[in-house]
Amino acid sequence: MSETLPSRRALRRRLPRVLLLAALPPLLAACAGIAPDPTATLAPVNELTQARQGPALQRQPLAPDELARRLSEPLSADAAVQLALLNQRGLQARLAELDLSALDVADAGRLPNPGFRFSRLSRGDERELERGWSLDLARLLTLPLQRTVGRRQLAVAQQQLAAEVLAQAAEVRRAWVGAVAAEAALAYRQRVMDAADAGAELARRMQAAGNFNALDQAREQGFAAEAALALERARLQRLSTRERLVRLLGLENDRGLRLPAELPPLPDAPREPRDVEAQALAQRLDVQAARLALEQSARQLDLSRVTRWVSMMELGAVRNSSNEQPTQRGWEIALELPLFGPGPLPRAETLAARAAHHAADVAIQARSEAREAYGLYRGAYELARRHRDELLPLARRVSQEQLLRYNGMLIGVFELLADARAQVAAAAAAQDALRDLWLAQVDLDQALSAGPPPAARGAMDAARSAPAPSAAH
Repeated sequence: MSETLPSRRALRRRLPRVLLLAALPPLLAACAGIAPDPTATLAPVNELTQARQGPALQRQPLAPDELARRLSEPLSADAAVQLALLNQRGLQARLAELDLSALDVADAGRLPNPGFRFSRLSRGDERELERGWSLDLARLLTLPLQRTVGRRQLAVAQQQLAAEVLAQAAEVRRAWVGAVAAEAALAYRQRVMDAADAGAELARRMQAAGNFNALDQAREQGFAAEAALALERARLQRLSTRERLVRLLGLENDRGLRLPAELPPLPDAPREPRDVEAQALAQRLDVQAARLALEQSARQLDLSRVTRWVSMMELGAVRNSSNEQPTQRGWEIALELPLFGPGPLPRAETLAARAAHHAADVAIQARSEAREAYGLYRGAYELARRHRDELLPLARRVSQEQLLRYNGMLIGVFELLADARAQVAAAAAAQDALRDLWLAQVDLDQALSAGPPPAARGAMDAARSAPAPSAAH
């Protein structure tokens, strides 16, 4: 009985240590196994895009059956944007990069892993074992600041992805407008070609009968050749714009792609935002991302000031045992002093200054781009309105008058054909003006919400300045 009681007391003394050691590995494994939720990581991105009338991004691409169902009807601009965001593999890759950023932030915010040291020393018959545990105390003390910096880094990454989503949606809308406009332009060019072929064939027959001179016949044949070249250019433009839309939609080919025959009609009134500069500064994601980067650099500067003199501090427990000496127990602390270098503070100060200048530059650019986009939009609307309300009605009136004169045998068939070609040219010019309006509206939406419109505006400007079909004949 006297031997049993001490063993029970020893068991009661050792029981808390045993339970702590038994519970420590599962606890550490649970802390190490916590991973960020992909749905929670993506939710702020969708909140940012939907707050700016943008689409929501999803992680799973479309199944073949669902893709075929969406392509079974003519694709509108909104439907094209939704399809692109669901089927574009490039955006899915960007989602994986966002998940990597979330994992990095989670790793930076975890407790520092403890370190273990073990050594075995011998001297003659003496054997000495040294064991030690250590913990990065500097990182533990600065863990709240590191977590704040990590969360801001993730917020910046989410802002950037939301801006890319809105920019991708704008590109899809531009491609859709260009593809639909190319379809309509091809139809107009075909009508011009039909009229040119009819005029050339009639001129050939009349010249063969001796009722038409060679000069007029050559003019008609020249116009037919020009119409054929314009038709071929329209076909190439249709191919280019259609393939661009196919790429943005993530489709393998354009076999199932159906588009409307014409663009939406001109709105009754233009959009009139109250203050485009203030709206751009308040809503643009690149401006907000620059502000977050500035705040992040300020937090990083604070962290560098905390660790300016002590960049590494470890606290450890030591236990040395020997077969000839009593066991040694104690603790140790290790410091790393920046004696041979300025430390992280100068770099952090430089990064903070760069972030401040960048934020100011982004704000200046945003205000200018918003003013430019709104001015171009209003100009495009005015041009499209004049085509619709002035030039097209005048072309129809002239055509009616020419038809009356032809019925009264005051003009010939060639004059009537020339007037038909002029009317088709006026309709094509109005269609181009309508295309420019919708492209300018896409640019305005992007300048007020996501960021700067694409720098590759040269192709668009060249398309807008392309000459209308010739109606001189």
